[in-house]
Amino acid sequence: MAMPKGPQAFPRSEYLRRLSAVKAEMKRRGVDALVVKSTANITYLSGYTSKTGSTPQALIVDARDEEPSFIACRKDAPAAIHQTFIRRDRIFGYPEALLADPEKDGWDAVIDLILESGLGRKCIGIEARLFPTQTLEKFKTRALEAKIVDVGKSVDWIKGIKSELEIAYMRESAAITDAGMLRAKEVIRPGVTEADAAAEIIATLIRGANGKAGTDVAGFFLCAAPRTSTCHIRWAEDVFRQGSQVNLCFGGVRHGYVSPLMRTFSIGKPSDQLRRLHDAEVAGLEAALAVIKPGATCSDVAAASNTTLRKYGFEKESRCGYAVGIEWVEPTASIKEGDSTILKPNMTFDLMLGNWIGEDLGCVISETFRVTETGVETFSCLPREIFEI
Repeated sequence: MAMPKGPQAFPRSEYLRRLSAVKAEMKRRGVDALVVKSTANITYLSGYTSKTGSTPQALIVDARDEEPSFIACRKDAPAAIHQTFIRRDRIFGYPEALLADPEKDGWDAVIDLILESGLGRKCIGIEARLFPTQTLEKFKTRALEAKIVDVGKSVDWIKGIKSELEIAYMRESAAITDAGMLRAKEVIRPGVTEADAAAEIIATLIRGANGKAGTDVAGFFLCAAPRTSTCHIRWAEDVFRQGSQVNLCFGGVRHGYVSPLMRTFSIGKPSDQLRRLHDAEVAGLEAALAVIKPGATCSDVAAASNTTLRKYGFEKESRCGYAVGIEWVEPTASIKEGDSTILKPNMTFDLMLGNWIGEDLGCVISETFRVTETGVETFSCLPREIFEI
């Protein structure tokens, strides 16, 4: 039986709107066709969210055609038929034999498709930072008459401003994140293993909230005492104890869109040192939120936060946040001093006031937000406090 089309995350018109914006940027750059390698950008332009260990996979945006073409290993092509809005005849699967072949690979199939599409003498754009040198050379030698140019992060910047439909999914993913944090508050207890707590929280992230299931599991970090000065550690083969501190960072997922959140938990009364750091982080976070509006810069937001932290006697070495959306981090704007990115309505960020000091002190708090027409909307409904258990 032929693979049916599944329910689409967005209407066809939404994908065509995004492709229209990308094609306008291609025209500005003189690019006839764009090879999209970034998995987040493939999701953005097609709806494809399937994970694979077989690479490459690529979306080819031809300025002449309404729909892009998708190419992946043959065993992954049915997932593209099912998940994307793209017509079946524009989805191509290359043979498994190209995987681990010493002379050829899947990029040969991508280049073959480009040449067969009549683009062999055109200007081909690629996301060059994502390609190994050997593959870049393959494009240049096999498509000798084509002009190969780097389009940088142009698609990433386009997807940085969300549509109302995308914002709706980010609100839904935030509700799932909140549900996960509330479940953590129920299951973190002395004697409970970190693995059991993680399993319960992750199960909640999958079950979802408000009748909306989680559609994937994003990064999940559970940094419990004595590892609270770390930021990206998973659960350990250990149990929680009276006096334990737990720093949690995770995000619910809806059709690729993630709304991360960080909160600190304390089994028993938190130490005065932890309380002081947390109070400083909350003040810094709220100072940052107060300056967010269209026309402000990422640097303005970071400066407001950092200035407030210093008043409390703390410094934050890491950045204060980053653009967020599909697959968590978007590789564009950073909330740090010196980043002159101007905030625009429906940009979305993870405002991250986690601070890790030395090897014995760390505390986390964050908010995922969108820039509104007049200010800011935070997606989480949870209080900005240490959750005492």
